[in-house]
Amino acid sequence: MTAKRTPVAPFYAVGLLWLLGGLFLPLYTTAAYLLLAAVSAAVFLLVNGICRGGGAVAGSSGAEKKEEASKKPEPVPSTGNPELDKAIKDGKLALSEMKRLDENIADPGVSADIVRLSRVSEKIFQAVKDDPDKLPQIRQFMNYYLPTTLKLLNTYDRMSGAGVSGENIDGTKTKVEDMLKTIVRAFEKQLDALYGSDALDISSDIQVMETLLAREGLTEPEMRADGVQADGTDIKLEL
Repeated sequence: MTAKRTPVAPFYAVGLLWLLGGLFLPLYTTAAYLLLAAVSAAVFLLVNGICRGGGAVAGSSGAEKKEEASKKPEPVPSTGNPELDKAIKDGKLALSEMKRLDENIADPGVSADIVRLSRVSEKIFQAVKDDPDKLPQIRQFMNYYLPTTLKLLNTYDRMSGAGVSGENIDGTKTKVEDMLKTIVRAFEKQLDALYGSDALDISSDIQVMETLLAREGLTEPEMRADGVQADGTDIKLEL
């Protein structure tokens, strides 16, 4: 909840009015005192109304932003797999939270790490969406690593917004900054692991194709190396 701020301009205006009144009016008389008090009330209300009007405009803008933020995201089409649907939904929420944290956190190094985490996470979710059989491989990622990372970033965000420096705040922020480097590498390894079976399949396909091509005589013969030759050279290449 955003705290309402009382405008200070009306008080400054009244103070200035009394300062001028003291210079030009005989405040020791009741009439002058009452006149200045009445004018002060009018000035206060006028300036306060102007300030409140500007605040109302700002408040309207904030309300519009709040309304936009409260809009529900478009429903994601079901894949027919409840577990996959949940992973995709949670993934979208996580990416949205990373974007918010990136906008809030001013530190360029932490911001860069968040961007990397966001990009790698998006690729992880896309890989699982393309091949649901990979879903079991990211359960630990979804259930622990990702939510814990968001928790660390939210803690960093809150401490950065505290606006003060101290042993606990600075120490915790430094630990989070150091840990983010490790988390980025771990997320990248998680993405790489998702393609492990694909890499194995490709290697097998290449090996089988090479064997078949060689059997059919469709590849160039390899160059072979013999022993020392009569001319003193130790290598002989034959086709």
